[in-house]
Amino acid sequence: MIKTTGSFATLLASTTAVLLMTATAYAGTIAGGVLQVGSDQTYPPYDYVDADNKPAGFDVEFMTAIAKAAGLEAKFLDTRFENLILGVGGDKFDVIASTLYVKPARAQQIDFIPYMKTGVSIAVSANAANKPLQPEDLCGLKVSSIKSAAWIADLQGVSQTVCAKKGLGAIDVREFPTSPEATQAVLSGGVDAQMEDSAVLKQAVTATDGKIVISSTSTLYPVVVGLGFKKGNAAVEKTISDAFDKIKADGEYEALLAKYNVSLATDAEFKQAVSGTN
Repeated sequence: MIKTTGSFATLLASTTAVLLMTATAYAGTIAGGVLQVGSDQTYPPYDYVDADNKPAGFDVEFMTAIAKAAGLEAKFLDTRFENLILGVGGDKFDVIASTLYVKPARAQQIDFIPYMKTGVSIAVSANAANKPLQPEDLCGLKVSSIKSAAWIADLQGVSQTVCAKKGLGAIDVREFPTSPEATQAVLSGGVDAQMEDSAVLKQAVTATDGKIVISSTSTLYPVVVGLGFKKGNAAVEKTISDAFDKIKADGEYEALLAKYNVSLATDAEFKQAVSGTN
């Protein structure tokens, strides 16, 4: 295993610790002046715990601004990614804000408000001989990913079509509870590559002191990201939608997009994401 040091080792240790935590607060709708937000806080730069042991990142800054505009206090409940939709459906929090990609199957389970768009990249060990540029280059390789990621279905599609047709072997996707653990699998040689959100992988390159590198040269599978709500929870959704309009109008959200180098999805892009036609 390749030894990891510095900030990545700290992040991995923190990740292990938070896996032992469970959110116990319940909130069917906003109550007591507190907006309860479900997020997986092992996902920098969008959601993570900073050096002061406080929630940080794009989603945290966004939802803090939303809560303030709505006259509320934001409370972040650390929840593993694969449990977020179950959590909001079970009234464990009011809203999901955790870089949740908008997909047709998810839109059948929860309601969405789109708030940005991003994409994914491929990363490998810096000393790897094979540097895949696109999903088709992953045929016959072991690929790590955070569990329940939207792009897993895309990889399976490539595996069943392109890889099978060319006789190159299937893409062997290995799912991990958190992104840092998926990165560790690359570092240890347990997998050949990692597929992950582009900004998250860029952060991982820095955190590992360049021990992993991004091998893809363009953004793959561009996606719309949305806040997630329990179906029919119109009161919460309207409260947040109205607050979102306020921070867009005063320029606060535009500044946040620029800070994290992401963009706002259009209505057309959101409709395409929900329908699966993008």
